[in-house]
Formats: sequence, C-alpha cells, structure tokens
Amino acid sequence: MIAGEASGDLHAANVIKSLKKLDSSAEIRFFGGDLMAKEAGRDPELHYDRMNVMGFSEVIRKLPVIMRNLKQAKALLREFRPDALILVDYPGFNLKMAKFAHKLNIPVHYFISPKVWAWKEWRVKKIRKYVNRMYSILPFEVGFYKKHNYEVTYVGNPSVQEIAWSIGHIPPKKHFMERQGLDDPRPIIALLPGSRRGEIRNNLPLMIAAAKRFPDFQYVVGAAPAVPEKFYREIAQDPGLKVVFGATHTLLKYSQAAVVTSGTATLETALIGTPQVVVYRANGVKLSYKIMEKLLKVKYVSLPNLIVGNSIVPELLVHNCTVETIARDLSPLLQPSPRRDWQIAGYRTMQRKLGNSVASEYVAELIADSLGVTEQTAPSQEPEPVKAPSRRRPRRNRKPQSGESAS
Repeated sequence: MIAGEASGDLHAANVIKSLKKLDSSAEIRFFGGDLMAKEAGRDPELHYDRMNVMGFSEVIRKLPVIMRNLKQAKALLREFRPDALILVDYPGFNLKMAKFAHKLNIPVHYFISPKVWAWKEWRVKKIRKYVNRMYSILPFEVGFYKKHNYEVTYVGNPSVQEIAWSIGHIPPKKHFMERQGLDDPRPIIALLPGSRRGEIRNNLPLMIAAAKRFPDFQYVVGAAPAVPEKFYREIAQDPGLKVVFGATHTLLKYSQAAVVTSGTATLETALIGTPQVVVYRANGVKLSYKIMEKLLKVKYVSLPNLIVGNSIVPELLVHNCTVETIARDLSPLLQPSPRRDWQIAGYRTMQRKLGNSVASEYVAELIADSLGVTEQTAPSQEPEPVKAPSRRRPRRNRKPQSGESAS
C-alpha cells in the first residue's frame, strides 16, 4: 500500500483494519504513516513525512528525493511481489507505481481517485491502462469516468462516518464553551482558514475583518493541529482572537454559520449542517483567476456544490474573495432566511447522494473478493468439524506457506 500524506494514512489505515478482519494473516508492506503502522503491525518502509511535497517549486527542489523514493518503492514491489498493490490518492507518485506494477503483472487497486475531473484530465488514459480497479469517494466521479469508457465503483465517502462518529461524541455546549474559555454569550461565527500556512496567511485576515461587521456575534478560529497558536496570532494581529484546537467539529456544531477555506473542510461543515461561505484567497489578481478558469474543467470547486451539482454554498475565489463579498454572503446565513433554508436543504440532498456505505470496509471487501479471500464462517455445531481448505490464493513468487496471503 502507498499513501503519501496524513489524510491518505488515515484512510489507508482503515482499509488495513478492514482487510485484517477478513484475513488476519495478510502480510502488508507499505509507504505511509503511524496510523497504517498501528493497523499493519509493522513500521512503514518509508514514512509519508519524507514524501509529502507541495507546489511546483518544491517538486523541482526535491526531485532527487522523489526519484530516490520511487526507486525504493519499485525495489520493494520487485522483492515482495504482492498479490495486490493498493494506492491511496497521491497521484503524481502513485500513477508511476501503477505503471511499474502493471509491467510486473501485479493487480493495481486505487482508493480515492485523483481529481482528474477538475484538471489533468489526460491522466485518465494512464488510469485506464494501468489501474485494474478504481474506488471512488465522490458519487459524480462514476459518471465522469463512464464518459471515458472506464468503470469505477463508488464506495462511499469516509467523511460521512467520521463526522457521524464525531457528532455522536461531542460534549454539551456548556462544557465545550467552558473548556475552551469561551465566556462570551454571543452566538458564534466559525472561521476555518485552512490547514497550510499560506492558506491561513491569505484568508484569515479577510475572514476576521468580515466577521467584525457583525457585532452581535463572536468569531472563533478552528485551528489546524500542525500549526501553532502563535502563527494565528501573528497573522491576525487581533489581541482578543479566540482559537480552538482539536475541536473543530464541535465548534462547527455550535456555530450559527462558518466561513471556510475551500477543501475537505467544506464537506465536513456541510455534513455537520452548519451554513457556510466558501472562500479561497490566493496570491494573484484577476489574471490568475482567468488562468485558473481555463485550467479547471468543473463549474464549482467546493465539494458540497460538486456533489449536488448545484450552487448550494457561495464560492468566493481569488479576486472575488474580499471583506465586502464575504460579509454580503454571510449576512443571510446568520438569521432565518431563504438563503439559509436553501443551504440546509442542499445539505440533505448531498447526504442522500453520499449514502451510508463505510468506504474502507467496502474497499477491503472488493479487494479481498478479487483475490479469492472470503470471510470465515463460524464452524457448525455438528459432530467433529472438518478442516476447511485454505481460502487464500498462493503467492506468485514462492511456494505458499500454510494460511498466508499478501496485500
């Protein structure tokens, strides 16, 4: 298995957990993180913190490291000869590994499709050629791939179960407010400025300035775990700034509305049911926006709108993201209004489209089924049960051991 970042580590770990339930003796080698290590019962061959590269300039600068990581992954695949290569998102690296596995005649399973429907659509040709099975977490991807004569399986979205679990474990509002030192009785506007420092630097000051236009409300920042509080305070230049760590879902649940930087957080906010304005202020001007419009192949950028296929949440991007536009679109969401009702109804439609499948379990079942692995059934209480034949497919590269398979 190969996952190249923190979110991939989480989703891959859940797949490993589900695979182990189906086949407790499955042998798994992987590139990933600590969560995968916990479920696999071994350390990663390479930790994702040595793989995560963002942006064109960083890719160029770290090209020798990327090539070394690819060489290590290919060597592992040649040596281990697994029954399946399971790739999780991270397309720049993983599509190269899919091609290499194809040459070795190793089946390739891909969990969480690259966003080829948004840009780099030419990657579909590689996926069709080198990926045996694609497992999608966004329902509209099925139709997109169908246009390219490639069948994918929608397995459900991991955020559905994650949010359901989180909401089922949130503390009462009074306890949350006391624990976070929020003694202001005014209703809350949640500000989610993103998980990367560049996003926070570009978006948080605008969010705060817009929220200050509503003096009957207080604003609270839902912080990213890897970013220190000091950074938020330096960017905000706001002595009274309230920052919440490790409780973003609870903050959203108890907020009247939210201003959210485009990304997975928009989907989580919608699943929680909090009305939102989606923003993305980036370096650049109107020209950058025009270039982006040409590159992107989709009408919307936020996940709620993409899933529903309609504009249920406002999207304020690049030069369209200003203090004035944020305040304009936030205002009707802070009180009963047709716009607020429209969003809530859109969220219900989105949830129906997403369904309730547990993505990691579904993926594991499909992979196991493709390898001829089925769940063991409880032995009959009839006299003296007979030992069943092995349900596991032999390894290709060596004589199989009793009761063993590999993923």
